[in-house]
Amino acid sequence: MQAAKQTRKGSFLHNDNVVGYIFAAPFIISFLCLTLIPMALSLYYSFCNYKIGAAPEWIGIQNFANLLKDGTFTNSLLVTIQYVAIGVPLKLVFALFVAMLLTRPTRVQGLYRAIYYIPSLIGGSVAVALVWKQLFGSRGPVVSLIKALGATGFNFFGSTTWAFLPLVLCNAWQFGSSMLIFASGLKQISKEYYEAAEIDGAGAVKRFFSITLPILSPIILFNLIMQLISGFMTFTQAQIITDGGPNYATNYIALNIFKEGFSFQHMGYACAQSWVMLLIMAAVTGIIFKTSSHWTFYEN
Repeated sequence: MQAAKQTRKGSFLHNDNVVGYIFAAPFIISFLCLTLIPMALSLYYSFCNYKIGAAPEWIGIQNFANLLKDGTFTNSLLVTIQYVAIGVPLKLVFALFVAMLLTRPTRVQGLYRAIYYIPSLIGGSVAVALVWKQLFGSRGPVVSLIKALGATGFNFFGSTTWAFLPLVLCNAWQFGSSMLIFASGLKQISKEYYEAAEIDGAGAVKRFFSITLPILSPIILFNLIMQLISGFMTFTQAQIITDGGPNYATNYIALNIFKEGFSFQHMGYACAQSWVMLLIMAAVTGIIFKTSSHWTFYEN
């Protein structure tokens, strides 16, 4: 009987499922504690009048009804959409352009990729946001150069029209991760395609639009989705560089949610805004996936 118990115990410990659960336990626990449970609480609080440290008071859909009449929230959505519509394509174009340069065979190719990837590691930090604030400030080198060209009195952060531009450029500067993915995709394209096209008389531009872009389209789809999500969640640059100003011109939705929840102590209202943002992101992503069959090419 003792031998049978030891056999069962040994078989239990060597069970592939048990071993898998043990190794997956850190992720499962963190997912439950840091993602799933907070999301469930956020959904509940979105139907409540709730302040941190106080008991939530159930008010139904009142928070969502108030969103329809909140001009600040509507403005946050519009400026966020503007930021995403301009910033994401610009970032992807930069990433693809640099990836094409770095896929040319050189001895220091790996070093170049590492250098271009570094901004993606530190680009969202407070320190870098402060640097960009100084670069585009009223006494910064960029504004000084513009004034030297004759545009007296120009100020990025004092203009509701131009305040978003430093934030867009700061985001585009962090193209390293997208660049590496594009570079990997470019290296997978068979040289036979380009050789055949060149024999047929196709120039560089024709080869790019007829071969490179179609074959890269699945990777473009992936990068587009990831950068759209990142763009909608932009927070650090907006808070540090402009704090949502001037006149709410850069009060992006993530920053607006933070202010409602932690500055004004309207945590239930902030949770409602978060879920509306999630639904908008899901809708945009769904539309892109639905239409991707018309412009995404798969070799198989």
